[in-house]
Amino acid sequence: MKLLIRTAVAALAVAGIGSWLLTLGPGEPPPPAPPAAVAPASAPDLPQLLDARQKWLRAHPDDDRSWAVLGSAYVEQARRGADPSYYPKAQAALERSLKLRPEGNVDALVGMGALANARHDFAAARDWGERARRAAPARWPAYPVLVDAYTQLGDYPAARDALQRLLDLRPGLPAFTRAGYELEMRGRGDEAADALHRALDDATSRSDRAFCLHRLGELAWERGEVRGALRSYEDALRADAKAHQALAGRAKARAALGDTRAALADYEQLTERVPLPEYVLARGELLQSLGREREAGEQYEVLRAEIALFAENGATDDLTLGLFEADHGSPERAVRQLRGEWKRRQSVLVADALGWALHRAGRSQEGLTYARRASELGWERAEFAYHRGEIERAVGLHDEARTHLRQALRLNPHFSPLQAPAARKALGGDGV
Repeated sequence: MKLLIRTAVAALAVAGIGSWLLTLGPGEPPPPAPPAAVAPASAPDLPQLLDARQKWLRAHPDDDRSWAVLGSAYVEQARRGADPSYYPKAQAALERSLKLRPEGNVDALVGMGALANARHDFAAARDWGERARRAAPARWPAYPVLVDAYTQLGDYPAARDALQRLLDLRPGLPAFTRAGYELEMRGRGDEAADALHRALDDATSRSDRAFCLHRLGELAWERGEVRGALRSYEDALRADAKAHQALAGRAKARAALGDTRAALADYEQLTERVPLPEYVLARGELLQSLGREREAGEQYEVLRAEIALFAENGATDDLTLGLFEADHGSPERAVRQLRGEWKRRQSVLVADALGWALHRAGRSQEGLTYARRASELGWERAEFAYHRGEIERAVGLHDEARTHLRQALRLNPHFSPLQAPAARKALGGDGV
């Protein structure tokens, strides 16, 4: 018996790509993993793996597969701890593997693709993933790299093709979580939750269970189900106390429910332990919403420093920086950054951010083109609806503005501690 997820033809017609069928795979157990040497993302003993491979390579420096394992493990360590200093280490290990075995080294190619995705160099990730696919089309580890890269590049047909191939080859957790994200982007929230529950059923490690529970919390959050989201985030933290994404989710849910003291305590713990720019920004905006401008400003300075640190290690985050500059810094600088990002990748996330930056810089008519582009997949995000509504209000499209501002608050009345109140104010004023 197959679990099928069908994306509505009407929704796809907007993007001009026709109908398609996403097959989440048969009920029988998936095929065994190939003998790839890449470090599994779910490895609960990652520090031990790193230590063991480092010791082995000191005695066996010509073992190309172990260099690939070590490089991929460094990428995973960087992800878990939000520590970009592991990226150069990963690159050196993976390049050593490729130097030892230049041809057919799928493990190292996949590792390089994962590293490029982590650094937000999605075009390079695509190229590494395609090299891995050409070298071994039936090996599944190349396909998560390709799904992630094509999704972030905004090449959604190619992303879906890679996803379907991954589902065919390995209908397990990496495929189901990505299927959930694909369906969420298409506005198919219930089916996205089904895919994530399939992933949760397949999760064997604490970190994997926490990831799936966090993603279920995010789906509930996007639908304005704050208490349900909070339950999922707390379940994720019970599964893995180090799940920083779930801690960020709990912080915003607590803030939405009015428990700002607990929310700020969560954010303080989070940003001291894992100072990702988006977490620092969320903490700063909550502080700003409470009138604590000086403390918010301190967080914004930390954000700039963290983004600079990531850049020093080969990672860029112009999307977060652009949104920050649009709202809290220089909108003109935001436009420049996001135009550059748009040249690199034309995803709906970048379209939304660029449209908003143009509006904040006083070019709302041009921004509206990008805001409309951000809606083309049918992704029901309150932020997208709010940005579009404010842009429409600025250009005099008052009926459309009311529709989208109301949509933002209907989707999630708590989507932002700063922008949700602004949406309510706009709807109550004479301008809409």
